[in-house]
Amino acid sequence: MIHDSHFVVYTNVSFMKKPANGQNKPKNIETSGLRTWIEVDRAAIAENYKTFRSLIGPRVKLMAVVKSNAYGHDMWTFTNEIQRLGADWLGVDSIVEALTLRNRGTTIPILVLGHVLPERLHEAAARDVSIPISNKEHLKALAQVKTSKPLKVHIKVDTGMHRQGFLLSEIPNVVSFVQSKQFKDIAVLEGLFTHFASAKNPAFPQYTKNQIAEFSQWKKAFEDAGFSFISHAAATAGTMLFPESHFDMARIGIGLYGLWPSIEARAFLKDSITLRPILSWKTVITEIKAVPKGAKIGYDSTETLVRDSLIAVCPVGYWHGYSRKLSSIARVLVRENYCRVLGRVSMDMIVIDVTDVAGAKMGDEVVLIGKSGKGEIAFADMASLDDTSYYETATRLNPLMKRIYR
Repeated sequence: MIHDSHFVVYTNVSFMKKPANGQNKPKNIETSGLRTWIEVDRAAIAENYKTFRSLIGPRVKLMAVVKSNAYGHDMWTFTNEIQRLGADWLGVDSIVEALTLRNRGTTIPILVLGHVLPERLHEAAARDVSIPISNKEHLKALAQVKTSKPLKVHIKVDTGMHRQGFLLSEIPNVVSFVQSKQFKDIAVLEGLFTHFASAKNPAFPQYTKNQIAEFSQWKKAFEDAGFSFISHAAATAGTMLFPESHFDMARIGIGLYGLWPSIEARAFLKDSITLRPILSWKTVITEIKAVPKGAKIGYDSTETLVRDSLIAVCPVGYWHGYSRKLSSIARVLVRENYCRVLGRVSMDMIVIDVTDVAGAKMGDEVVLIGKSGKGEIAFADMASLDDTSYYETATRLNPLMKRIYR
């Protein structure tokens, strides 16, 4: 274990005390000694899980997508939570992520969604990790694998995303190869899947409907050849907006974390579906001082104070995932008050304006993402100021910051 006043490299599970109304939240044993940390709401995870279970029904399996450190929420602890709730499968990006989970005791089926290098295919077979095959070179590489256990393969087909996957014209060759002794000697067809390009926008459904129709052609071709397998196409947006895309399994990522796949989907479904964000990001004030009107703040003197001000320093910056684009425009919450970031975001520090916060002092908790009283800073707020998506905002939260599940 590596542990200093800032970071730990493992995840802890705890129950946090709630602050009294109007008061700054007191430090407790879990956050004592930490300059910044992330809190994850276990009850919100359960609510989001139930929401998607109700959408897909009992016949359809649910794959929880935990790639990229569970979208910044800590892959290992989130996996434990979602496995306990009843997820059928896990989706990861790489064989490294899959083996990390296997080495820590995860037993439910895992599918790697990204490319698996040919030289690592034998590890997937040995550790019961399912892999995608998405091109003919990858198919041919199977013949070189030496393993005593068959590889579990999911054929990835490109129905319009135009990233990974076989094209429709390749159906005869792919089906023929999977029927061959060369394939059957080393692998078993476990699944067939695709990925939607624009299912997030309900205003333009036809492209997704075309992808579903093309995927159905692939499904029929393999079924006509005598294969039984798990068909899956929908991620979070597809699951919400296109019930016909559920097939045998739905791959739920961003929605389990309480985040909408798009503002369009939220506008369309907000009256029928509720998602609860599960993550809050917090830090503390480590220095506070009175600075006169006209003083310059931060690197390159980009901020000039327009009034006598009380400024505070917080020990987070772009290394932690607090984007440099938030300089001078983002807000944080201190004692339920919004406070603007002053000047440039540094690698490890930001300066905030606490002039209007009564009683502000060193050690006060600062909310970067989450709620304080009636105030809230959402992932979407930060992402909008950063001119990006909250997929990116969430996944680039530094994995060394302590995640506290409560």
